[in-house]
Amino acid sequence: MHVGGEVDVRSAYCAASVASLTNIVTPKLFDGTAEWIARCQFWEGGIGGVPGMEAHGGYTFCGLAALVILKRIHLLDMKSLLRWVAFRQMRFEGGFQGRCNKLVDGCYSFWQAGLMPLIHRTLHAEGDPALSLTNWMFDQKALQEYILLCCQCPSGGLLDKPGKSRDFYHTCYCLSGLSIAQHFGSGEMLHETIVGIPENLLKPTHPVYNIVPDKVACAVMHFMQKEIPDEKDFKSK
Repeated sequence: MHVGGEVDVRSAYCAASVASLTNIVTPKLFDGTAEWIARCQFWEGGIGGVPGMEAHGGYTFCGLAALVILKRIHLLDMKSLLRWVAFRQMRFEGGFQGRCNKLVDGCYSFWQAGLMPLIHRTLHAEGDPALSLTNWMFDQKALQEYILLCCQCPSGGLLDKPGKSRDFYHTCYCLSGLSIAQHFGSGEMLHETIVGIPENLLKPTHPVYNIVPDKVACAVMHFMQKEIPDEKDFKSK
């Protein structure tokens, strides 16, 4: 993600998330970014890494979350995106696959399930009467069962699927997906769905930034007190 290096929606999301948390978003900084991300939406409904690339769970999350931050989510076909991600949850395993005709993978517990709060809130803002007031649009219990029963390593850590090795990447996104599956809404509208013992409950994670919401609030409040740097300063540094 640098000049002369890779170019895909991951870098757009990283830039948008950091810029929004640190209050340095300017129209010039993201000129044309939202339109480019929208061109990455594949005919399947999901988003690819670059225009014309196959829809993929990780890229879809990065693209959608970036457009949420940039307030340009209307550029996407949301119904098509919802249909694509809904069919990525596997009926037998309960977990999510990242692409069509691929095996289930623990990390997509966040990349795919994390799309649902963003889609839900977008459709809610549009006044969609079919939305549930207590559940996301996927089987939250089935996903928790896959993570808790199939992705845990007896000696600690979480993994892709049974037979794979544990690693920090899958540990992070399995836990993040577990949190999404446990918590619906917020505040007075919060509904919790917990599979297993009460100690399985995790703290909520922010659906856009994937960190606990109070940390997002602290960052936003801190940097809102700072002036937005002059764009000339970016070039000089």
